[in-house]
Amino acid sequence: MTAPPLLAELKTRAEAQAHRTTSDCLCGATPGEATRTLADRPDATVVRHAHTVAKAHAPDTLTPELTPRLSVAVHLSGILLPPLSPTPVALHGRLVTFWPYGTPVDPDTPDAAPWEAAATLLARLHRTPVPTTPLPPMRGPAKAALAVARLRTADAHPATHPVLRAWSTLPTWARAETPMPDTTALCHGDLHLGQLVRHPAPDGPWLLIDIDDLGLGVPAWDLARPAAWFACGLLRPDEWTRFLTAYRTAGGPAVPADGDPWPALDVPARALTVQTAARSIAKAVAADRPLDDVEQALVDACDRMGSALPEVRQGFAK
Repeated sequence: MTAPPLLAELKTRAEAQAHRTTSDCLCGATPGEATRTLADRPDATVVRHAHTVAKAHAPDTLTPELTPRLSVAVHLSGILLPPLSPTPVALHGRLVTFWPYGTPVDPDTPDAAPWEAAATLLARLHRTPVPTTPLPPMRGPAKAALAVARLRTADAHPATHPVLRAWSTLPTWARAETPMPDTTALCHGDLHLGQLVRHPAPDGPWLLIDIDDLGLGVPAWDLARPAAWFACGLLRPDEWTRFLTAYRTAGGPAVPADGDPWPALDVPARALTVQTAARSIAKAVAADRPLDDVEQALVDACDRMGSALPEVRQGFAK
């Protein structure tokens, strides 16, 4: 949880940003009572006041890395939600950015999940010419490595071994031990349905949010989470087909235009499976609870990955 001074002042800054053009509260509520906390995690604290969102980024976020990512969001406003300002501000040792509010995906209506919109936005992002200004690498492999590092320091758990064994089968670039083999594409770095909002709210076009991991890298990484969930049996085949078809239709370069996509997706999908399983085990250990069915499915997939022969590992040897 965030220290109270940071959270309190973040709410004050969000309110001030929302009221910059008027003295009246834009949401019609009493000032000070209308600001809600949307997320409060070690890696991000997010609050909302009316149509303005303020985000305190992770403590290790660096200005030289965040600023060019913000610049990309400004210039790709039809793909990424643009910030209200391209310059972060410092607050209690954290970098803070301000954003317009967008309506998120409704988790209670999974059948309405915007798989086609997500895939189309990714294809457009991947086809965007690389910016001339320097941009950091996409942080996907680094986040996977961090999840595994945290698992290694957690208390012992019987599911840890198959996850670490699956991790050891990945190439070094997917473990963030060497540079990625492809740095010619602009990538989001952490694609899931929670990274889409409609803007203007409530029914504007879908846009991608959260640019903390955006950068140059292997575009297949952005397709890895849906691919991994499909391979683990957690995403319905028709939903996976909708996503993949929409990406190909939009000219996405991460996979061939037709034929088998798994040679391109296999490594990133396996890495995301390990990352998610590692985070799940660490959370379960910290909460002193058993793994739930979804978490166990991820661990089971890691077990198959670690024991399968390379030629049958694609698709996690289902």
